[in-house]
Amino acid sequence: MSLRADAKDVLTGWTAPTAEEEILRKEFLEHVHAHDDAMWRECVPGHLTATTAVLSHDGERVLLTLHPKAGMWLPMGGHCERGDASLEAVALREATEESGIPGLRLLPGPLALDRHVVWCHPPHSSHLDVEYGAVAPADVEAVISAESLDLRWFPVEEIPELSDEATRRLARRAREVLRTVP
Repeated sequence: MSLRADAKDVLTGWTAPTAEEEILRKEFLEHVHAHDDAMWRECVPGHLTATTAVLSHDGERVLLTLHPKAGMWLPMGGHCERGDASLEAVALREATEESGIPGLRLLPGPLALDRHVVWCHPPHSSHLDVEYGAVAPADVEAVISAESLDLRWFPVEEIPELSDEATRRLARRAREVLRTVP
């Protein structure tokens, strides 16, 4: 199955938890159907991306990166690559690359959808972000990557002001899911 086919399946099968995300789900699906290159950064109107909130093993903290272009504390995430087999694979790859943590366990998802304007194609383009959660093994240390200015653990309920509501929502949802899975 292609990454684009996987995205169609994921978006078709996902039950949006809010009316706003149901609208996004339908818009993301329309975008994937309308653009053969919807998965790739070259798609100028926008492209699908994957983001992952990395939680501590107990779900009390979330690892955030100080993003150099956005200037905000954000979860790990990024663009699809040609070798990616699924959105889950993108989410796990990006989380592992940006956190430096091996052995992350992806939670069942996606957990949320978000659209935001980015700088991929000036004056603007959109990331159609499919969002996941992952759990880090106990007693691991994150390793800052070249894609980040800083990397820190924050209590889920104390994400800094220099962040956004989508990050807070994703961290809370990931923690809720972690509490329900073994």
